[in-house]
Amino acid sequence: MSINNKIITDVVIVGAGPVGLMCAYLGQLCGLRTMVLDKSSHPLEIGRADALNARTLQLLEVVGLFDELYPLGKKCNTSSVWENGQFISRQSYWWDELEGCLHKHFLMLGQPFVEKLLDTKLTLLGAAVKRNTTVVDIKLTEQKCLTKLADGQVIESHYVIGADGSRSMVRELFNIPFEIIRPQLIWAVIDGVIETNFPKVPEIIAFQNQTSDVAWIPREGEIDRFYVRMDVKDFSIDDAIAKIHAAVQPHTLSFKKIVWFSRFSVKESVAQNFSLENKIFLAGDACHIHSVNGGQGLNTGLSDAFNLMWKLNMARNFGAPASFLQSYEKERLPVALSVIQASGELVRSTKYSENNTHAQDYVKIVQKRAGNITGMGIRYGNQQFAGTRLFDFEITQNNNQTRMYSLLDYAKFTLLVFSDHKISLNIKVPEFVNIIQINSNKSQTGFQYKTDNSPYKNMAVLVRPDSYIATTTPLDDIETLFTEHQDLCLF
Repeated sequence: MSINNKIITDVVIVGAGPVGLMCAYLGQLCGLRTMVLDKSSHPLEIGRADALNARTLQLLEVVGLFDELYPLGKKCNTSSVWENGQFISRQSYWWDELEGCLHKHFLMLGQPFVEKLLDTKLTLLGAAVKRNTTVVDIKLTEQKCLTKLADGQVIESHYVIGADGSRSMVRELFNIPFEIIRPQLIWAVIDGVIETNFPKVPEIIAFQNQTSDVAWIPREGEIDRFYVRMDVKDFSIDDAIAKIHAAVQPHTLSFKKIVWFSRFSVKESVAQNFSLENKIFLAGDACHIHSVNGGQGLNTGLSDAFNLMWKLNMARNFGAPASFLQSYEKERLPVALSVIQASGELVRSTKYSENNTHAQDYVKIVQKRAGNITGMGIRYGNQQFAGTRLFDFEITQNNNQTRMYSLLDYAKFTLLVFSDHKISLNIKVPEFVNIIQINSNKSQTGFQYKTDNSPYKNMAVLVRPDSYIATTTPLDDIETLFTEHQDLCLF
């Protein structure tokens, strides 16, 4: 909507990376008007993040993106250690230990695929990214945010999201502290098509020589990725390739084609605040940066988006108080700090080891930090169920198999009633709550689950739009979910 050269929308999103695009897409699913602003002329073509973790795959299922992305990637759930040309170990036990998880693997898939899909979806929804656009200022009034563009246009919105990367203009404009730690760890990353006699399988390989300075990552299609720790500022691609050759000896490896090459130094920081005045919000690299080890950057940023947008929907469309939006920072900032710890421990282990067993140390850290790395261990709060992710499992309807997560709707809460007996409620359920009854396999109707694979038997489970559990109750107390516990489970 435009009035006197002023554009009016619900949410302005600065940055059209995967996090900004996901914020806009989720907002559109919720009926929010969104506008994404970015300096670029088109979505990312090559490079950057390389994997979607198990939790992200679950979330993609909820919002209808899973089926389009999943066939494009390569499944990977094992990691091996090699030393001086010899195989040392292979492991995947941390995946086996995950409960309520159907996709026990990474999907190795480049960031450009995510960006292009989301960009296309937004265009089809009539909310295309406004590209070649520069934001020069953002002012806050008592009720609104006023975003000024370089061409003089002003966008009036209720909220602004800074998803504009580690050098976030939004963060800097509002002087939100972002103190960066720079460990002396400098890396090269190379994507390419290779030729080799190495006995390669689609797994992550850590090479252990004097240190552990080369990691080999499988990617989609013909591409392989190499991370090479250089620890000097000035180096060439040939210097990085020489380290790869040393790591794979006595095997040989050559690049038939190099798709992408980049240098980066490890930087670690978490913004002091993720929100300001319940109007300005930071997401993704704008509020947390860390090493690439563990593949947590893109996945953590996407989870920021899933945590934030339903809350904006509740505040904008369903009367949640503005203070409710503070729960975004309360929940996501501790997660960011834990990601910094996990990735920091991993990256330092590639250089420092008491016993010169760098790669084996690395694997042990992966096992210890698997909750972060797979995304499946992230929880909000310490209660038994509240704040934990809803378990995913197979259910059937009329002998057709589906998954629990395919029943969820990001625009609404879902009340799951696990009972074979029809439940009648004597209260009015809010319009933003869907009710779904799940029967045991003894029933002949409706959705059915196997009695041995649900921890929620004979319970009512209220699930947030981001598929974390708000609260649970025995079936005979189900009405209290919307009376006594309203402050806990809704706003």
